[in-house]
Amino acid sequence: MPAESKPNLLDLDRKELEGFFLDRGEKVFRASQIMKWIYERGVTDFADMTNLSKDLRSGLRDSASIRLPEVVADQVSADGSRKWLLRFTDGNCIETVFIPEAERGTLCVSSQVGCMLNCSFCSTAQQGFNRNLTTGEIIAQVWVAARALGSRADSNRVISNVVMMGMGEPLLNYDNVVRAMQIMLDDFGFGLSKRRITLSTAGIVPAIRQLREDCDVSLAVSLHAPDDALRNELVPLNRKYPIRELLAACRDYVGEGRRRVTFEYVLLDSVNDSDAHARELVRALEGVPAKVNLIPFNPFPDTCYRRSPRARVDRFFELLNRAGIVTITRKTRGDDIDAACGQLAGDFMDRTTRRTKRAATRQVRH
Repeated sequence: MPAESKPNLLDLDRKELEGFFLDRGEKVFRASQIMKWIYERGVTDFADMTNLSKDLRSGLRDSASIRLPEVVADQVSADGSRKWLLRFTDGNCIETVFIPEAERGTLCVSSQVGCMLNCSFCSTAQQGFNRNLTTGEIIAQVWVAARALGSRADSNRVISNVVMMGMGEPLLNYDNVVRAMQIMLDDFGFGLSKRRITLSTAGIVPAIRQLREDCDVSLAVSLHAPDDALRNELVPLNRKYPIRELLAACRDYVGEGRRRVTFEYVLLDSVNDSDAHARELVRALEGVPAKVNLIPFNPFPDTCYRRSPRARVDRFFELLNRAGIVTITRKTRGDDIDAACGQLAGDFMDRTTRRTKRAATRQVRH
């Protein structure tokens, strides 16, 4: 039986793996054994799983698979960031990025091949959309990065944090993303805590409310504007879920505890970076447990936007900070290998007409 027609065990969380083995007359503990081999030891050949009986290993070889993407490119930035271009069996490629820092290592994971939201300042959005990633294709990004990065001598994790901030809108691939995050959280998976996994969304309000019930990891929201008129232009999804509705869902998500929602705000020169924009943002976030992440714009081909000058970024930061909002200015990482925020593009066939329209527009201009 071809591997592509066999169930991919990376698609299954522990409960589903237990069902898989029960259906084959095996005990449920086989699920945790398999997960330890795959995620803890990095073993994907059933023949090497030596605490399984020979008959079980043979049966798994015939009836299941562990399918990993092909590593097409592995680039390292001057600042130590690392980007992988991964190709799946259908030929589509996505990008995954690791960002090392002094006290943590963050892996930025993709959830879709492309993105359908068409945010005007994002390179991924300009490429169009092909399909959702499977659970196995999402979790394989963590597996590939963990194997490539190895382990440190002090036994601390190289990948200490995962952010669902790569290509795609995670909440439009809800079931597969949640299942993948459950594997990341599982002690027999990657064993991360909820505070070390962050899901970033453009604001799919019903899914935010559902996520609170199903897998309440840390939440980040791509806000980028303080009012509906401007956000409608930058993030067209705002027309469906306007700011007031989005912020209400964010308040409910964190509840009365000490958690905060991170609001991402890409600063675009003369678009959303004025003193008035900063003050309006302060008013909008009143009553919301918030942290604001100011992000310098990272240019990509044919964009109409420019990065805000450093003095303007500092002034925006000052106004938010003075108002009592916890604010961080993100340092640009990996831009020399197009691995910075908003630059991920991958390689895939667009199933929308977005690329075709833009190509035609460029021809008319020239």
